[in-house]
Amino acid sequence: MLKNSADLLRMRLRSIRQTIPVAERQQLSVQLCAKLQEWFEARLLARPLIGHSEPEIVAGFWPLADEPDLRPLLRHLHSQGTVVALPLMIKKDHPLEFHVWRPDDPLIPGNFGVMEPVRGEVLQPTILLVPTLGFTEQAARIGYGGGYYDRTLAQLSQTGQPFTTIGIAWDQGMIHKEEGYEPEAHDYPLDAVLTPSGWTPDMPPA
Repeated sequence: MLKNSADLLRMRLRSIRQTIPVAERQQLSVQLCAKLQEWFEARLLARPLIGHSEPEIVAGFWPLADEPDLRPLLRHLHSQGTVVALPLMIKKDHPLEFHVWRPDDPLIPGNFGVMEPVRGEVLQPTILLVPTLGFTEQAARIGYGGGYYDRTLAQLSQTGQPFTTIGIAWDQGMIHKEEGYEPEAHDYPLDAVLTPSGWTPDMPPA
């Protein structure tokens, strides 16, 4: 897709997202957290059966004003002993780093108004919850145009360590075939996208 066309699509998706009433966004965020918690619980049960015993490191994100709010889920995961991390933008046009987050930790305002963790040990997530503006039926993602997650996921894939990517989006972010969106070669595909209505495509627990 041409850059101008992608930018127009982003503008349309942002405009639609902003029309969702605050109270509705709050309720839909509760639904998202519930679906994710159910998935994490199923994954926890399934992992020993397939020989996975290493601890999970879950990378979440601190929500911007109109994004899904996963903070209750992140607090719950932390309370269950899961290592939770948040992204930190080290430098423009570079991959993100992930640093540990605990519910009582202070956060620092970063670029684009994103709240970031205090820099510590760099972690490599096993699960990444990725803020997603738009998505296709094949879980191709369109973000905000900076390319940070594409660069980050590409870098993580080069380590050879497995990880799972879940886009977090509103249902209104679905990009239909007739809109003509085609991912670029550098766009990193997600394993699945979760909206308040469910998974695209269906997501197994492990």
